[in-house]
Order: sequence, then structure tokens, then C-alpha cells
Amino acid sequence: MADQTEFERELAVLLVTSLNLSLDPQAIVPDVPLFREGLGLDSIDMLEIALAVSKQYGVELRADDPDNQTIFSSLRALAAVIAARRAHS
Repeated sequence: MADQTEFERELAVLLVTSLNLSLDPQAIVPDVPLFREGLGLDSIDMLEIALAVSKQYGVELRADDPDNQTIFSSLRALAAVIAARRAHS
């Protein structure tokens, strides 16, 4: 089981808070899927996450992005995309 990086921990807190999950943010394994079989999130949750990320980090995640399946595949993948987009803005 992989440990969360500092940024992944911060992002996990944002996910738990913005989605009102009854889950300890540290319990989110970075490489486990966020949707369906992983945390069980759905497309509405994806929109909530995108809004929270935009407000918190100034990074726009669009619903029509063809890479959304990869972007939202896990906490680690989401954190990497946010970090990369923040570095390029």
C-alpha cells in the first residue's frame, strides 16, 4: 500500500470535505480508483471535485476533457494533473 504524499493528503482532505464523505482522508489509498469499484464515486462527484479543485487551486478540470478517465482514475493521478497544470499556469 503506497503512502500519500503531502499534496495527496491535502487533496484527499479536499475530496472528503467537498463530497461530505464519512471517511478519513488518510484512508484513501493513492493508487486505488476513485470511481466505481474504488471509492464508489460517480459523475456528479466528479463535477463536485472539479469545482472544488478550481476554487482551491485555480486549475480547471472540464467535463468534456477526453482524458477525464485518466485524470480521475485515482488520487495520485488527480494530484499529478493538478500539480502539472499549476506549474504551467
